[in-house]
Amino acid sequence: MRVGLLFVVLMAGWLVMSGHYNGLLISLGVISVIFCVWLSHAINATDEEGLPTHLFARLPSYLFWLFGEIIKSNFATAKFILNGRGDPEIFNVTATQNTAAGIATYANSITLTPGTVTIDINEAVAKDQFLVHALHADFGEDVRSNDMDRRVTALEVLTSPDNKDGNL
Repeated sequence: MRVGLLFVVLMAGWLVMSGHYNGLLISLGVISVIFCVWLSHAINATDEEGLPTHLFARLPSYLFWLFGEIIKSNFATAKFILNGRGDPEIFNVTATQNTAAGIATYANSITLTPGTVTIDINEAVAKDQFLVHALHADFGEDVRSNDMDRRVTALEVLTSPDNKDGNL
């Protein structure tokens, strides 16, 4: 099931990004995707952690929100750079995610948003702590508001019949 889903997702991504649809290129794409799926299965990367299918249902709405944040941050970053008002800061923020996929999604979302970069993840504490660099205190406040953290935590919540309350 997971292997088939991985094939469909990779093939759809390949077709969308390719933009060329002739027999040779499609057959090369199929061969490439089959090789990638076989390799993923061979290294056991198609389990729940490697292919977190429970994220798929909520992922489009999260990505829509994240793209909006990236666009807003791009304009704000350009404004700070053009005005020469950079006032960098480094701070810690706590991650409330319970899975490796959720932690990676949160750390990458911080880094994808212009003006902020996740520098380090401290896994030794009770809840993971991220060391974040922000170009300006305004960007730091956006991260410290925990809006992104709450959205990623909601994204990773499993919704199965034996998990009626939404907890992991």
